[in-house]
Amino acid sequence: QVQLVESGGGLVQAGDSLRLSCAASGRTFGRYTMGWFRQTPGKVREFVAAMSWSGDRIYYADSVKGRFTISRDGPKNTVYLQMNSLKPEDTAVYYCAANAGRDISDRTYEYDYWGQGTQVTVSS
Repeated sequence: QVQLVESGGGLVQAGDSLRLSCAASGRTFGRYTMGWFRQTPGKVREFVAAMSWSGDRIYYADSVKGRFTISRDGPKNTVYLQMNSLKPEDTAVYYCAANAGRDISDRTYEYDYWGQGTQVTVSS
């Protein structure tokens, strides 16, 4: 089992930056592909970014490419999402997810573990 806890969300203005953190505990963190997703009320959870366990493959949704950066700190068992140039349409609950042993993916069903989410609100 892996437990994931997100933090770092908040209320910011358009153009600002935020860094989300996802702290993992439980089984070995190193071999997990990590992803970030987001969801707004009434909509399906959508992919934001993912990183392979080795860090050699990274994938971003087109809507965040060039503005968001995913990274991980293995010794700290933490994955980050640096979000720059935030827009009101980035407003959502952001979720961290982990998949054990599968390749990088933008599909929610490929992920085995999920955090509880952290709210990001971007005002115009």
